[in-house]
Amino acid sequence: MRAKNPNENTISKIQRLFDEAGFVELLGVDDLTAIKIHFGEYGNDGYINPVFVRQVVEKVRAAGAKPFVTDTNTLYSGSRHNAVDHLTTAIEHGFDYSVVRAPLIISDGLRSQNIAEVEIRQKHFKAVKIGSDIVSADSMILMSHFKGHIMAGFGGAIKNLAMGCAPAAGKKDQHYPTSPHVVEAKCIGCGRCVEICPVGAASLEGDVSRIDPGICISCGQCMEVCPEGAIDINWEEDIPEFLECLTEYAYGAVKGKEGRVGYINFLLKITPDCDCVPWSDAPIVPDIGILASTDPVALDQASYDLVNRQKGLVGSALHCNHEAGADKFRGAWPKVDGTHQLEYAEKIGFGSREYELIEI
Repeated sequence: MRAKNPNENTISKIQRLFDEAGFVELLGVDDLTAIKIHFGEYGNDGYINPVFVRQVVEKVRAAGAKPFVTDTNTLYSGSRHNAVDHLTTAIEHGFDYSVVRAPLIISDGLRSQNIAEVEIRQKHFKAVKIGSDIVSADSMILMSHFKGHIMAGFGGAIKNLAMGCAPAAGKKDQHYPTSPHVVEAKCIGCGRCVEICPVGAASLEGDVSRIDPGICISCGQCMEVCPEGAIDINWEEDIPEFLECLTEYAYGAVKGKEGRVGYINFLLKITPDCDCVPWSDAPIVPDIGILASTDPVALDQASYDLVNRQKGLVGSALHCNHEAGADKFRGAWPKVDGTHQLEYAEKIGFGSREYELIEI
């Protein structure tokens, strides 16, 4: 990320990266091209700079395609739970037409009901639910902020495809293996889980919280807001299955667009949490750079490796593994092996973990 002249600034680098990756060859004249982005939850500032998105939009336009910037609504409550709030948040975060020069479209509609089923015939799902406008798009450029995640270990291209292209019903499908429960000895009865739960699954019984498994949609919000870490899941059994479900959804999000999707990972502001939380913790490693590929698995593997090569930042959320070469995401989330999504993605033929890193 070093720069000493105008030809080395970040917007120039994004333009060069787009060209060197051969993304123009993925696009057809008059293609309706989805620029898949995460607009960031209100209060978060780790999302990709909309000025960077503009560079990709201009490249897509120059190729003769018609770009639109898109995301899907969230399963949990918050500032992106419906299209009205979602678009308001996006615009307030700088994703306005005057900045990105493309229309914003929430691909699963006003209340996350615009759904297309995509047949995949995999272990967990025979078909997956994807936002209909993403399925309808002719081609796609996926722009992902590479960072940590409480349940996935890390989030890159695979997670951006899986959760980011699915409507609320599809997100619920992916979360179904996890079942949060209250550890009574840790609970202080603060009620924050009750306030945040989007479906009313959490309640207070005396001074202890309860979560009704028959109502819970496993969105994980209660785990994120609990100040005592009193809400837990079965990490050893639930998380590997969750990561497999997530990976199958990512596979389905681009099925039918073979040879028509480019992926860009931004290894900047590498925070321990997803951009879905309404805050941004300090980065766990220094900024590294921007990567591009037509293979999302190779891209995420290379991104993961580059993060781990760095020395962890003192004072960050890393509990351990500060030394260069150590697993930084296990240092932030010790109970999660995020590499299972890479292993499973390769197993189902989604891509390869082997890569050649070409620096430009």
